[in-house]
Order: sequence, then C-alpha cells, then structure tokens
Amino acid sequence: MSRAIDALNDRVGIVLRGVALLLIALGVINVVGRYLGARLGMQLSSNALLEGQIQAFAIIFLLGSAYLLRHDGHIRVDILQTRFSRRLRAWVDLLGTLLALVPFCGVMIAYGIDYVALAWSRLEVSPNPGGLPLYPIKTVLLIGFTLLLLQGVSQAIKAAATLREHGS
Repeated sequence: MSRAIDALNDRVGIVLRGVALLLIALGVINVVGRYLGARLGMQLSSNALLEGQIQAFAIIFLLGSAYLLRHDGHIRVDILQTRFSRRLRAWVDLLGTLLALVPFCGVMIAYGIDYVALAWSRLEVSPNPGGLPLYPIKTVLLIGFTLLLLQGVSQAIKAAATLREHGS
C-alpha cells in the first residue's frame, strides 16, 4: 500500500512540473502584456491570466505538499533531527503523523467537502470581470489534502516498519 501511495504522489510530482512551466509562461505573458499594453495604449493583460497564475500556484502548493512529504522536503528542526537515532526519528515521524498530520488533514477534508460542494452547486466564478471559475480550484483543495493524508499513511507505515526492524 505504501509503495502505491508513493508512486501516485511521484506521478503527481511529474505532472506538477508541467504546471510549474505553465505558471512561468503565464507570468511571462502577463509581464509582457502589461509592458506592451502600456507602450501601445492597450489592455493586453486580463484577469483570467492573472487568476490563472494564482490558480497554477495553488495547484502546485496543494498537490505538491504530498510529493514534498514523500521526499522528506518539509521543514524540520534539523539541529535535533540529525542527532536522533533512526529509531527515535521513526517514533517522531510516526507520532507526528498520527497526532498532527492525520487529524489536520481529516479536519480540512471534513470541512472542505461542504465548501467545495457549495462552490459546485453555484458553479462559483471569480467576482472579477473576465475571471476564472473557482469551483475547480476549490476541488483541488480536497484532492491536495487527500493526497497529503494518504502520503501521511504511507510515511506512518514506513516509520512503523523501521520500528519493527530496529525493535521498539
């Protein structure tokens, strides 16, 4: 199960590389559009492009959190962590996952369901003229926390395996 979750989040990470390129492209288009628009006296940027940048960043942040956890990229107190034995690190990871990450993701998912359902029921769109629909990006919120929860389960499984190997 842990390997399947890891593989899923690795694939998500690969897709996010493309989203990062899209984010860069949208940024360049916005900057060039604003610059040329100012020179030509025209509006060459749009709310949709600006919101596209924001939504691309949100996708990277929300879906990338699980990928980052899988590759141990989250911030830790390395001053302490590096001094811990492998067994103690496994205990810290296991307890941190079970006592903090899993409940946090559970709350975010539980409260997010109604939030996303309401956005879909209204087909919510940005209040800005020419803005993008909001219901798809709000759905990414649920997907992101679900992936993070799953990766937490995978990390807990690996920590428990480490504890079994090194005796608890």
